[in-house]
Parts: sequence; C-alpha cells; structure tokens
Amino acid sequence: MLRIALIAWLALLLVSAAPGAAQTGQAVTVVCGAKAGERQTCAADTSGGVTLVQPLGTAACELGRTWGYDASGIWVSDGCAAEFSVIAKAPAKFGRYTPMVGLKVADTDHGDLTIRLFTYLRYLNQAGTDDTYTDAFGGTSDIKQRRDLQLNKMQVYFHGWLMNPRFRYLAYVWTSNTSLGQTSQVVVAGNLQYGVNDHLTLGGGIAGLPGVRSTSGSFPFWLAVDTRLIADEFFRPSYTTGLWASGNIVKGVSYQAMVGNNLSQFGIDAGQLDPGMDTISGELAWTTGEFGRAFGDFTAPDRVATRLAAHYTRSDETRQGQPSNDGFDNVQIRVSDGNVIFAPALFAADTQIENATYQMISLDAGVKYRGFSLDVEHYTRRVDNFKTRGAGTLPLTELNDTGFSLQASAMAIPRQLQLYMGASKVYGEYGDPSDVRIGATYYPWKNEVVRWNAEYINLKRSPVGALSLPYSVGSNGSVFHTNFMVWF
Repeated sequence: MLRIALIAWLALLLVSAAPGAAQTGQAVTVVCGAKAGERQTCAADTSGGVTLVQPLGTAACELGRTWGYDASGIWVSDGCAAEFSVIAKAPAKFGRYTPMVGLKVADTDHGDLTIRLFTYLRYLNQAGTDDTYTDAFGGTSDIKQRRDLQLNKMQVYFHGWLMNPRFRYLAYVWTSNTSLGQTSQVVVAGNLQYGVNDHLTLGGGIAGLPGVRSTSGSFPFWLAVDTRLIADEFFRPSYTTGLWASGNIVKGVSYQAMVGNNLSQFGIDAGQLDPGMDTISGELAWTTGEFGRAFGDFTAPDRVATRLAAHYTRSDETRQGQPSNDGFDNVQIRVSDGNVIFAPALFAADTQIENATYQMISLDAGVKYRGFSLDVEHYTRRVDNFKTRGAGTLPLTELNDTGFSLQASAMAIPRQLQLYMGASKVYGEYGDPSDVRIGATYYPWKNEVVRWNAEYINLKRSPVGALSLPYSVGSNGSVFHTNFMVWF
C-alpha cells in the first residue's frame, strides 16, 4: 500500500506539468494511480486518445472498469496505477478557402456565409501631365498633378445562400479612400438573387448595368488594376438599384437584362431620382471554349476561346439625378471635352439642360489562345430629347459620339508575368480624346489572388476622371501608377 501511495503522489507531481508540456502531435507520458477503494483523476489533454503503456502496481488495470479517460483527463480506481501515453490532437481548422470566392466561415442546413476581400495599394504619379486644361468652349481650369500613395479601395463582401441554396444574397462594404470625407465615400449595399434554373436567375438590388463588358461581371479581372481605358469610362453606364434576369439561352449563349433607377445611383439620394424606373440595359453574349469572365488569358488553355457580345442601354436622366463632380463613382453624361451636359450656360447663355435621354450601343469581341488575348469594343452613343430651363435657346438637338477600345496581352512567363497594352479613342462633337497604355502584372504565387501591376498611360485631353482613377478630367500627358492588389 505504501508503494501505491508513493506512485499516486508521484503521479500528481508528473501530471501537474503534463498539460503545459504537451504539444500538438507529440506523445506525453502520464503516470496515474489510486488507492484501493478510491478514484483518482489526473489532468491531461486526451483529445488525441490515451494508451496504457505499462501497469505499475499489483492491482489489475482494466479499461472501462478501473481506468478510463474523458475530457478532463485520465481516471483510475481500486488500486490501479499505470503509465499512460497521450497525444495532443491538433485543433480542428475553422472554415475553408476557395481562391477568389473567399473564406467560408459558416455552413449550415439553413444557409452559409463566405467573406471575400478586395483591396489595393496604389502609388500614383501625374507629374507628366499639364497643370491646366482649356476645354472646347474656351474655359480654362487648373489640374492638380498628384503624386501620392493611397490604399485606394477596400471592399468586403459577404455572400452565400439562405433557406434554399437557390436563394442567394450578397452584401458588401465598399470604400473609396481617395474621397475621404466626401459624399458616398463609403457604400453599404448588396442584392438578392434566386436561381430558377440554368436559363433564368432573377435578382434585385444594386448591380452593374450590363451596357459594356467592364460592367457585365468582369471586375476585377481586368488587365490593369481598377482602371478602364478612357473610352470605356466615357461611354459606360454604372451601378444602380434595379431588377434583372440572366441565364443561358443555349450552350455558349448567355443574356443579362436589367431595369433600374438611373445610370449611376452612387452619390444620389432617393429624393433626387425620377419617379419610375426609366433605365434599361442588356447584354447578349456568345462564347466558345474556356473564355471565362476575365480580360487576358492567365490560365492559357490549348484551345482557342472566343467571345462576341452586344449591349444596349437607355436612360432618361435629369440634372438633379446626376452625381456631383466628386461623386463616388463619377459616371455622368459628358461631352467629349469633359464638360457635364447639365452644366449651366454650357451650350448657350442663360440656358441649362434639365432633362435628356441617353442611348448607347456597345459591341465587343475577344479571342484567347495559349496565354495571348485580344479584345476590342466599339461604342455608339446618342443623347437627345433635351428639356431646358432659362431664356436662351439650345443650339443643338442631339449629341452623337462614337469610340473604340483595344486591349492585347501575353503571358511572358506562364502564370507569373503578364505584359499588355491598350488604346482607346472617342470621336466626339467637342473633341477627339484618346489614350495609350502599356503595363505589366506580376503574380508572385502563380494565381490571380495577389498581383503587382505597373502601368504607363499617355493621355490626350481626357474627358473623364475621378480621384479614384489615375487620371483627371482634362489630363493631357503621361501618368505612371503601380498597384499591389489582393482579391481572395
């Protein structure tokens, strides 16, 4: 009995240090003993199981009768004393990750939740541009030549399904950090969708009007980081609240159709909107092979992939329904010298446009093959049905502008280094602005989750611009920017 008591006392000393000594995946020895007619518990991490190594007393040690274990440790009774081996089990990992879909943090019978992040750090240098700009009407304005480092955007997405896997939700927080303190610098928005089948998905909420390729689900898989060619920026519609339908008509042929509040609801409150949903936009696309959503051919399959698509957008716009010059997503109806058509006395003294109808047709085509890509897009826009205020007379009945964009890329090092170029031009009634750019994108982990991009742009009298973009309205000259982007 003295021997058993000594063993039990020694066991208490040993196991008092055991929990701290145990490390994930390592075996730890625990000695535990009890007197006859008594029960003793020795603390230990038993998550990885317990093995009896050798008995140390004369009494029998039988699993389940005189010894065992639970979450608190090893127990012995009725004179059992023994040396036990325990292995600390690695803690279970929480959630799972799918590249560019996000981290799934909840998965239940009634729904799931995935969190996704998009952000990038941008260094911008506009020192090569002119510091003044004279528009087509003779007005001169100063242009600030920025040289700064900005965490340009931060977007956090929450998405998944609820109650039925066909019922999907998307909620996001979207910040434009270059516009800190201005209206709509932070947007909290989202949408709801129900997938009936492969041919029909119905949705409602905030979404991009599918009037050009860059607003039809391709973001952020662009050749440059979060910047469009100026013709695309000039002609495109933007994001608004609306209802839509999308799906596949037959294999390879898809459609999107949306009716919404206006061309761009960012920076606009509900009181500024026209009564009624007067904006419609749609896309019909035909693709072959593994074309995908992205510009460029990162995955470089061995078969040729092609795309051909047509887009149409129509919207009745009012002066008060357009965002201010510093609006969050600065989409406005402009003439080709950069002036907003609703500006006071723009076309004639004592005259201001109050209402106008915007119509735009876009055609895009693309081809990809073994890391090479070529994409072209043509735009035709008409603005008419003007209603004015003031005593003057408007000297025009419509505005007609056309333009194109061209982009080409090649994977110089497969899945690691992409080289690209782009050019665009607007043929307008108040000038023919254009831009040319070259760039390179490095993928350090050979995937599209993290990328480092550098780009040089040469601008000729840009008609568009914003604080979130690497160029301003009126920019003329060269711009350099480099971006480190994360999209997981």
